[in-house]
Amino acid sequence: MDILKAATEWAKAEVFSTRFFIIFAILFLAASAGFWQLGKTELAKAYIILLLVAGGLLMTIGLGLFYTNKVRIKQFEKAYNEDAPAFVASEIARAESTLKEYTVVFKVVPMIIVVAALLIIFMNTPTWRAIGITTIAMMIVILLIDGTAHARIEAYYKQLQSIEKQESKGRL
Repeated sequence: MDILKAATEWAKAEVFSTRFFIIFAILFLAASAGFWQLGKTELAKAYIILLLVAGGLLMTIGLGLFYTNKVRIKQFEKAYNEDAPAFVASEIARAESTLKEYTVVFKVVPMIIVVAALLIIFMNTPTWRAIGITTIAMMIVILLIDGTAHARIEAYYKQLQSIEKQESKGRL
């Protein structure tokens, strides 16, 4: 039963975390509206569409993860009650897969930030500067939220492994 509690707590923490994608999406969308209403310079006008797109992407990520994890919470108890060892094995496999994905994220996102920073330095047009700045802002949001999510899934994975070891010792 410890595994079910751990899985549920992890999924609830993920649901809470994904709300930050939604909050940042709203902030990006509000900034877009602000630039639309108050922006007089060419650079300010360049942010309108870019922040709208970034806000839309963050909203999509946030709502998608929120829904997925809400559904997952309900499925955990059912899967655990049907076949506890299979549930543990599937959660360990899913956690391992997710950890590998985060390794890629933490290599690719900083590279995107570097490219965006180079855009700001070498491109003198307002549109390219706005693209670079908006990209950096969005990638920083993703790194902040994914950094905490990575720490949570890593702790959850270790917890899964220790529970599996305890259960295997109990069976012997």
